[in-house]
Amino acid sequence: MIGFTEAQIMAWVTPVFWPFLRILALFTSAPVLSARSLSARTRVALAFFIALCAQPGLANQPVISLNDPLALAVATQQVVIGLTIGLAARIVFSAVELAGEVIGLQMGLNFAGFFDPATSSQSSTVGRFFGNTTMLLFVVTNGHLLLIHTVVASFDTFPLGQGFLEKLSAMKLHELGALMFSYGLWIALPMIGILMFVNIVLGFMSRVAPQMNVFAIGFPLTLSAGLLGMAFTIPMLEQPMLNLMKVVAGLFVGS
Repeated sequence: MIGFTEAQIMAWVTPVFWPFLRILALFTSAPVLSARSLSARTRVALAFFIALCAQPGLANQPVISLNDPLALAVATQQVVIGLTIGLAARIVFSAVELAGEVIGLQMGLNFAGFFDPATSSQSSTVGRFFGNTTMLLFVVTNGHLLLIHTVVASFDTFPLGQGFLEKLSAMKLHELGALMFSYGLWIALPMIGILMFVNIVLGFMSRVAPQMNVFAIGFPLTLSAGLLGMAFTIPMLEQPMLNLMKVVAGLFVGS
């Protein structure tokens, strides 16, 4: 009768279990991959499959048994790192949605709000449109594959069982908030310039011809200029999104 010792079983299970936890945590927080349309069983199966396929690249990881005193700390480490990568990837979507919110405010469309179940908050029409466009670009440009590569490569930056809180604090993840605002304003800057020019023209018209009802023509003109500007801005959205994805991935991949 063939028998197996506990050490042999742990040597087979743990190399897959710890990467599985980190990847599953990523799938619960990353954009697109954490969508409600993707069932929990699918996420668990996909995380296990990726953890299994990533084994040849994780040969140098220490073997930590599930009944080891450090097992709970290691499990917490995997969950925190996976969630951090997923939440950092959401900065890309937040930056583009911020640009959409600013553009919608300039166009006068922020009064048309929708409830966003992903963030449990109100979002404007233009912000929602920019967010959906970013989601499509994320899939088309293989952003989901970049996230999977990032979480697998993060085992070199954050090995199992070693102090990771110091490395996380040294990465200064809070600065991603400033990055979100800078990229959001960078994306919205052409539209802000166009709509500001339209508002200046309307201001001159109100001074030159006071009898003209500027409010009657102001909203259609601003809306038309905004839609025309969006038609030129959306095709250029790919490059800033890719730049943001590279910055986020570079935090966890390391050198």
